[in-house]
Amino acid sequence: MWKIAVAFVAFAALALFILQKSGGDVDLGGEKHDVGAGAAAPAASAASH
Repeated sequence: MWKIAVAFVAFAALALFILQKSGGDVDLGGEKHDVGAGAAAPAASAASH
């Protein structure tokens, strides 16, 4: 059973290494929600009318 866990960790590390070396944008920080940009856009478009 421990061999499966070790193989999974090794495969995940290899996949991340290959993605980073190939120029992929790997961000392990989770989802990003830019609240400020979404709220500012409707206000700016309403003011321009």
